[in-house]
Amino acid sequence: MIRFRRTVAPPARQDPRAIRPKPRGGLLATALLLLSTAASAGGPVFDMHVHLRDGEASLRAYETEARAAGIEPGGIGAMWFGGPRQARAGDLDAIRAGNDGIIALARSHPSVLPIATVHPYDGDAALDELARVAAAGVRVLKLHAHTQRFDIDDPRVETLVRKAGELGLVVLTDNANILPGDSEKLFNLAVRVPGTKFILAHMGGMNFRFWNILMLARTADGFGFDNLYFDISGPVLLADSPLEAEFVWTLRNVGIDHVLLGSDHPQMGLAAAVDALERLDLTDEEKAKIRWGNAEKLFDLRPR
Repeated sequence: MIRFRRTVAPPARQDPRAIRPKPRGGLLATALLLLSTAASAGGPVFDMHVHLRDGEASLRAYETEARAAGIEPGGIGAMWFGGPRQARAGDLDAIRAGNDGIIALARSHPSVLPIATVHPYDGDAALDELARVAAAGVRVLKLHAHTQRFDIDDPRVETLVRKAGELGLVVLTDNANILPGDSEKLFNLAVRVPGTKFILAHMGGMNFRFWNILMLARTADGFGFDNLYFDISGPVLLADSPLEAEFVWTLRNVGIDHVLLGSDHPQMGLAAAVDALERLDLTDEEKAKIRWGNAEKLFDLRPR
């Protein structure tokens, strides 16, 4: 478990061994035991991509599922929206309420890194809300061009993410490559706003190959892309597929030090992500960085 610098003092921690369910007999138990052993053998885990749509109830469900697989999450990046709960332009009251809810949850659970959102098209109101949540200790802003229905190339997006960087927030943005030109637009946004750190969720999805461009772009003066990180929720499941070698090659080209593990719970589970990471043809050191070390450095995590 971890403590984030801006959260309040945490409640007493339960011993995870006292609440982890015992495996039942049969083939299912054997499979769960094998998965549990693989998941827990690699050390602490930070899950960058968790949707807690129903607050405390969703967090309990997430933790129960993880512990059933033998995983005690060291920390999670948690957002309140996704699926049926969206943050659309003009829904200012709902967005503030959702942000307040995830901030309150993080205060009660020190392993939760709260992720807030605003809508770029809300202009000054979005900037005001961004400043408000930053003052409350939020360190990550999530944007989703597809579900929030905005264009990444819109000037209001650049204004918002530039302000986020000035306030010390990291911008987590969807990069499943559902929208045409998604990766290309995010590449250019990162170039225009080098003072803001970005985490691109899903690393381009099945279009992950695009990001090999960074290997070439970094040969140009001033194009280090040190502000660009990737959450591999989704594509991590390419382990054991015909594309695995190319995916691993891409991870190394973008820089292992800039890759974070994510599950995208509840759509995909943490156990599947951890198990897939273990099966990727990476070194133990590389896996440890993706599981925990890179998030530890990016968010200045401290053990409890």
